[in-house]
Amino acid sequence: MSDQTLAQAGPVTVVTQTRVRDGMAEEFARWQSTISAAAAEFPGFIEQSVMPPSPPVQVDWVILQRFASAEAASAWLRSDRRTRLLDETRAVLVGPDDVHVVRDDRAGVRPAPVSAVISTRVKPGQEAAFRAWEQRIAAAQAKFAGFRGYRFEPPIPGVQDDWLAILRFDSERDLQSWLDSPERRKLLEESAPFVEEFRARVVRSGFEQWFPTGNDGDSAPAIWKQDMIVLLMLYPVVFLFGIWVANPLLIGRAGVPFFLALFISNVVSLVALNWLVPWTSRAFAWWLAPPRDPGGRISIAGAAVVIALYAATLLVFSQL
Repeated sequence: MSDQTLAQAGPVTVVTQTRVRDGMAEEFARWQSTISAAAAEFPGFIEQSVMPPSPPVQVDWVILQRFASAEAASAWLRSDRRTRLLDETRAVLVGPDDVHVVRDDRAGVRPAPVSAVISTRVKPGQEAAFRAWEQRIAAAQAKFAGFRGYRFEPPIPGVQDDWLAILRFDSERDLQSWLDSPERRKLLEESAPFVEEFRARVVRSGFEQWFPTGNDGDSAPAIWKQDMIVLLMLYPVVFLFGIWVANPLLIGRAGVPFFLALFISNVVSLVALNWLVPWTSRAFAWWLAPPRDPGGRISIAGAAVVIALYAATLLVFSQL
């Protein structure tokens, strides 16, 4: 695929996975704020999100930087400014970063509780053999329980030399079952003649840091359940902070502009959710992660309870 084709393919996301030395997380977070601001000033930048580690499954920091095109992403990755900033943080990192560029089509952004990002360096001249092998392993993994989807990206000249695969599964246990399976081990042995290097890293997505997993390796609850619980706690925090603090004090008395008051409200809400959502998730454990749910009756009942709480909240707040 040519650089021109990539530039016309629409937005892309730069996925960076990096491991930070023990005790250096705060220093890395401060540096990450600096490089985030630098990326935001670059032409073609759209947005960024940062996912901190979630041990023991995800031990890396994962940074997602979205650009309007592969050309814009490539310019950022090759820029002198980014290179200088990276040099400043080498001492706090363990090993090199994994950096990949992924096109943002619909098939590639469907959510899943857990994913594996697999990068492969193919021996020169062995690309055709690797593509044929990739089709076999793709068919094998699709048969495993919990499989959600698969994304395969070829190298991008001048940006990344590796072939990139992203696997999405319902749970950590399902993903690990595939990663440890005899079928996969056999296929990896078959790839030895044409593969130079192979690396795999696990990424959790969504709000899982607020929803503890079980000891048996199960993943966090279904994403739609997480979203409902987060909304159940987020709306009251935003509403109450707005009528009790933001409007009368920040905007009314202190004269803080609306955009800044809204930012402060978001910060307060995020901090509050770090306590409120785990507390609520424990109260709704019977619904979020039931041992068994024949016919989905527990899921339906829990959703009905949460919706009823939405209605009650709206009724109460309508009187304030």
